[in-house]
Amino acid sequence: MPTLREVKKRIKTVESTKRITKAMEMVAAAKLRRAQQRVEQARPYSEKLDLMLSHLATASSDEITHPYFEEREVKKKTLIVITSDRGLCGSYNANVLRLANNWLKENAAYDIDIITVGKKCHDYFKRRSWKITANFQDWGGVIDYDKAKEIVSLASDRFLSGDTDEIALIYTQFISTVKYKLQTKRYLPIARPEVDEEAGFNMDYIFEPDPESIYDAILPNYATSKMIMALAEAIASEHGSRMMAMGNATTNAEEMVDTLTLDYNKARQAQITKELLEVVSGAEALNA
Repeated sequence: MPTLREVKKRIKTVESTKRITKAMEMVAAAKLRRAQQRVEQARPYSEKLDLMLSHLATASSDEITHPYFEEREVKKKTLIVITSDRGLCGSYNANVLRLANNWLKENAAYDIDIITVGKKCHDYFKRRSWKITANFQDWGGVIDYDKAKEIVSLASDRFLSGDTDEIALIYTQFISTVKYKLQTKRYLPIARPEVDEEAGFNMDYIFEPDPESIYDAILPNYATSKMIMALAEAIASEHGSRMMAMGNATTNAEEMVDTLTLDYNKARQAQITKELLEVVSGAEALNA
């Protein structure tokens, strides 16, 4: 049985840990609010681009042809995986990497390379000797737009040059503070927009200068928008997971302190009782 001094020391250690986890929870909550705002700001633009492509498809009399839409025989695939740089965010990274592993098993017949976004996935795939084409890390929990454009530029160049035939993207879609959804989406080639019959009803479109030039301008922005949206949602999901993990750790620490304090009080009470019995026994011995 531990001594009173050992129990007291352990209580102090747990209380110190609790202060750290509480501080990390508060920092994560502050970062989450900012990340959530970025997601809410980015979504309307991304949705508007989807609508614009749908309108263009509706207005175009001919079938859309553009390198970003090119469907070819798939022999080589690239996987972009987005995780965090840091840990202490519960099962967030483990869930993303489990999904990535499943995707790799399902696509084992293809020649695969990986673009890692975040230190955790880079370290994970490096240990397993996967072919890593590029690594983007040290985000600091915020979107670095220059890095985001580098990712898009690299992915687009590889697809357009024929170095890869299809690019998939794995990330987490932010739902709420306590919930996210794992996503696997085809990033390139871009899915051909569906014709929106209602949008084109009784509506005349005038293209200036021409549909091809408009697609040349819109599609690179569309690819960039989708990547920035995925990064924004992943970062918000990371902060939400870290806030929950640190909150749970703080609660567990509080419960442990309560349990240890109770043990300390019981041990202290037993010690006092023992000392009293010794005093009484000594007094009785003297009287006898």
